Amino acid sequence: MSGARPLEPWRWLGVPMAQAIGATVLFGIPLRVFSLQLPEPIFPMALAFAWAVIRPSVLAPFGILLMGLFLDIFWGGPLGLWAICLLIAYGGALAGRSMMAGQNRAILWAWYGLTTATAMVAAYLFVMLDSKSTPGLIPLAWQFLATIVLYPYAQRLIDLFEDADVRFR
Repeated sequence: MSGARPLEPWRWLGVPMAQAIGATVLFGIPLRVFSLQLPEPIFPMALAFAWAVIRPSVLAPFGILLMGLFLDIFWGGPLGLWAICLLIAYGGALAGRSMMAGQNRAILWAWYGLTTATAMVAAYLFVMLDSKSTPGLIPLAWQFLATIVLYPYAQRLIDLFEDADVRFR
């Protein structure tokens, strides 16, 4: 018998998806303190990165697609925008997975920042093509900063589930 524990999809996909959707709804509450609104980080970005690092899976892209469509509907954006951008981030992280193996947390955080930047640049370009005008760069920069701060959540998922199935190491 191998030392690998079974990796149930509801534990490494379902629970984090529910957490990301719940956090998105919570941060979407129109609450203002001293005329400042809560940031709107892209919580599913942490999942897209972590799931690619943890292991290749057929289910993860479908979860990312569903969360992206949820973001589009929740934020009232063009349908498919965040779905494709999150899939771009997932694909980028999956492609660089072998280079990330064995790296320390600071390097993984840099990779997370790079995949987040790639997805947000793609979103910027898609919105620019769709609206035929340039979106604001300052709100994009704030959203980027709020999103890369979420890396510890992605690292927590990686730490929890990376060793759960040794077939993909």
